[in-house]
Amino acid sequence: MHRLAGLNNPRQAQAFIDYMASRGIALTLAPEPEGMFAIWLKESQHLIEAQAELNLFLANPQDRKYQAASWDVAESRTAKFYYNHPDLLAIIKSKAGPFSLSVMVISIAVYGLWLFGLQQSVFNLFHFPVMDGDQWQVWRFFSHALIHFSTLHILFNCLWWWLLGGQLERHSGSSKLVQLFLISALISGFAQFWLHGPNFGGLSGVVYALLGYIWWMGWLAPQRGLSIPKPYVVFMLAWLVLGFAQPLGMSVANMAHLFGLLSGCGLALLDAKIRR
Repeated sequence: MHRLAGLNNPRQAQAFIDYMASRGIALTLAPEPEGMFAIWLKESQHLIEAQAELNLFLANPQDRKYQAASWDVAESRTAKFYYNHPDLLAIIKSKAGPFSLSVMVISIAVYGLWLFGLQQSVFNLFHFPVMDGDQWQVWRFFSHALIHFSTLHILFNCLWWWLLGGQLERHSGSSKLVQLFLISALISGFAQFWLHGPNFGGLSGVVYALLGYIWWMGWLAPQRGLSIPKPYVVFMLAWLVLGFAQPLGMSVANMAHLFGLLSGCGLALLDAKIRR
């Protein structure tokens, strides 16, 4: 076996293989890393001819003789193409880690209970403590981040959590994401509660902490390899400002957003400048 070339277009490679088959020379196609496909020559005695034909093919892969050869050998071809649709679950897993996935699953499950008419029960169990005896129920200082009040609310928050939380977890590990989640949920929850009461919920305060952390780490310690595209930052900051205007009468947890952002920036400053 001799490797002739690597192409990133399997259809194009198959056209050349079919053409060489019509000339009595057997080639095979094998996948390689990074989306490449290798063309292998089975019998080395045809190496010179195969290389010469490959050069001609690469110079003009659209020549009709290659298309005609594909039609001629279509029925006898052993290699078959299958168009694989992207696996959504695999895509989600590839961009996240165990903690970011767990938070998403729990949030979706909680919202599922909300949809089934258990709104009051869910809120009573997860809301931020109102300091009327439930301040000793420690989970409430963090569980408010798992409550969502509409489909748009949970989709928006889970998307940003998956993008930013998954990035941080894959880069810095689950422990760093857990740390940021707990600290930002606590700070943003207290800020929103003290100014507007306990009627709030959602991952947005934590999401803004992730935004601040990754943004400032990319600015303060670019050598760490953690960064966020500028359009993301502009969009999220614009949404933060817009939230204070209460667009379309929407109830937005602005203090949770603001103090979440500040807590993330503060943690980034701590990690970049002090915890070297």
